[in-house]
Amino acid sequence: MPKKLSNENKMLREFFLGFVKVHVLHHARRGPIYGVWFLGELERHHYQLSPGTLYPLLHSLEASGYLAREDRVVDGKVRKYYSITPNGEKALAEARQKIRELVDEMLEAEEPVEAKPPVERRLEAAVRR
Repeated sequence: MPKKLSNENKMLREFFLGFVKVHVLHHARRGPIYGVWFLGELERHHYQLSPGTLYPLLHSLEASGYLAREDRVVDGKVRKYYSITPNGEKALAEARQKIRELVDEMLEAEEPVEAKPPVERRLEAAVRR
């Protein structure tokens, strides 16, 4: 019987799957990728994803128009290669911008956060830059 994930684990899994999608687009932008290679790439970053999770994710990105698939015969077997599409390029550019903003905010000097509305904190941060 499969082990049930706690709500916390489910949330973390959703976060990490979002990271994986951006990672897929990043590498597909550099050149065509295929599933087994990408599983190895993820392991290099200490992600443990099963083929049963990765392949539906790749198919979903293809169905959404972010990736295009090309089937190639390699060693007598069909291998599916995925490349980024113009829509995928746009999504990746937007994701990069959001990631930059988030990382900048998260890595700001460790100063105590006052009980100010988020807009006021952002305005103060913008003035400091």
